[in-house]
Amino acid sequence: MDTATKDALTAQFRAYLDVAETAADTATEPAADQVPESAPDLFSLLTELAALKNEVKLESRQVKTALEEFRGLFDTLREAQTRLGDEQARGCEEARAAERRALLLALLELRDRMQAGHAQAERFRPGWLGRRRRAPQVIAALAEGMAMSLRRLDEILARSGAQPLAAVGRHFDPQRMHAAELTRDAARPTGEVVAELRPGWLLHGELLRAAEVVVNRPDAPRAPEPIPDQAPDQASDRPSAKPKHQTTESDQ
Repeated sequence: MDTATKDALTAQFRAYLDVAETAADTATEPAADQVPESAPDLFSLLTELAALKNEVKLESRQVKTALEEFRGLFDTLREAQTRLGDEQARGCEEARAAERRALLLALLELRDRMQAGHAQAERFRPGWLGRRRRAPQVIAALAEGMAMSLRRLDEILARSGAQPLAAVGRHFDPQRMHAAELTRDAARPTGEVVAELRPGWLLHGELLRAAEVVVNRPDAPRAPEPIPDQAPDQASDRPSAKPKHQTTESDQ
């Protein structure tokens, strides 16, 4: 690099530095309209800061109180929503339980009828004409079909949680049994269930249908026996009394 070039570069750099220094001086000097007329004193500044601090504290306290109120309101709404959901679920569950109980009671009535029909088929004894027409085979097949249906129905009831209530041979329970008849057997203890007229059922350990039973009560008073009617021949043998108001021809 020759001397002329170095001098030209040095002159340009010096001019650049002069422009930069002039711009810095211009930026640091405040404008005439921006210069404050009078600066606040320290006491006024501290007073303003204290007032501002108090306002900030007051607003913070109000915001905190509002947040606590909103939090309490949200908690109340959440509890109400939870309680409403629980009540709706409980109501749906109770409705389903009532429908399930009604369906099971209808199935138990059907089972009672099928059990009665099966017992009648088991006790059926055809006459000589029925035996010639193959009636015993038909009745036996019918009884077998009823027995299969009863077993299937018992399986459905067991899967639903229904269980038969054991009553015969046990002491009478008024909460689960209904005394339909009384019997007097001195050989049995008082209050023992002798027979079962309609079986009782439990649903998950709770009473579904009360059992109708025959209870032993040896000390129960007997009902008065009706007086038998007199036979016609005995009534004719006895002399009839003459009414007092009746008059005869001889008296006239």
